Amino acid sequence: MPGLSRKSATKTKRNRRPASSDAKVAAAFSSYPKRVRTKLLALRRLIFDTARTTDGVGPLEETLKWGQISYLTTTSKSGSTIRIDQVKSEPDRYALYFHCQTNLVETFRELYPDLAYGGNRCILLDAAEDLPSEALGHCVGLALTYHASKRNRGR
Repeated sequence: MPGLSRKSATKTKRNRRPASSDAKVAAAFSSYPKRVRTKLLALRRLIFDTARTTDGVGPLEETLKWGQISYLTTTSKSGSTIRIDQVKSEPDRYALYFHCQTNLVETFRELYPDLAYGGNRCILLDAAEDLPSEALGHCVGLALTYHASKRNRGR
């Protein structure tokens, strides 16, 4: 590109306006209070890192479902949708939401009884506390391989 260094041209190319679903996700993140947004972005990194290092998961689709930032294993169909959001009734809390008709939260409860749960739908987290990364990484990995694991058990 004339007038731009190679570094500038690369940066410009990478910073093009994202696809509409990406723009909606970015807008959703920017709508949260800073403290909660920081925690949700840390969860986002954890989800993508876990997907990248878990066999059979493949790329994730990040989109909005039911107004919540959601992660789907669209290509591999290996897992159950994970959603993240601020808890509406408790502004300093946020949560990882899972499909309520799975046994995921029940499994997490058995493995990690010290975490807080919202029924059979979510893991509740406090923005003032450190992210329990090890436990959440394991839970996310189980969710991202939920369907693949069910298929393998059926063989």
